[in-house]
Amino acid sequence: MSTSRTTLACLLGFILTLSVVPAWSAEPPETILVSSRAFEHNTDIPLRYSAYGEGITPDISWLNLPEGTRQLALILDDPVFGFQPFVHWVAYNIPATATGLPEALSTDAIVRHPGLEGMINGANGTRRTGYFGPRPPADGKVHTYNFRIYALDYELNLPDGYNKQSLLQAMEGHILATGLLTGLYQYTE
Repeated sequence: MSTSRTTLACLLGFILTLSVVPAWSAEPPETILVSSRAFEHNTDIPLRYSAYGEGITPDISWLNLPEGTRQLALILDDPVFGFQPFVHWVAYNIPATATGLPEALSTDAIVRHPGLEGMINGANGTRRTGYFGPRPPADGKVHTYNFRIYALDYELNLPDGYNKQSLLQAMEGHILATGLLTGLYQYTE
């Protein structure tokens, strides 16, 4: 094979590699510290925050947002649910100045709370807006509830009605960092 053909083949292979692996494919770092006064990471979520109890949101706080954060989003899901995670909460358009979400936050689509102006509660797995507390079946399994915070480099300013999939698509390429708080819940009689 001649030098020019070898060079052309290498160049073509490089270009194909670039077209197959998008620039945004790298996972954003998990550097945001997420916590709650209601439970610690990898411990049980108290009954009052479940759908079997009062069904209110636990407080969620975060620290260590990366420089350039313009907006935040939250997705809460249960990956143990079945063939795909069950979504318990989708929230977006959260101002970057917010340091957390309070206990018993409204489930209305448009959140009216000081410091959270513009925040939207999206559609959860029940097709309603806002938080839907843990409600695992009586299968004896401990279910995992992942509260994931996303720091975005762009103000999405999305309208209400977004679910997890549509929010993830809208955030694609704009996620600077994430943080995770995991709670556990098991059905008991």
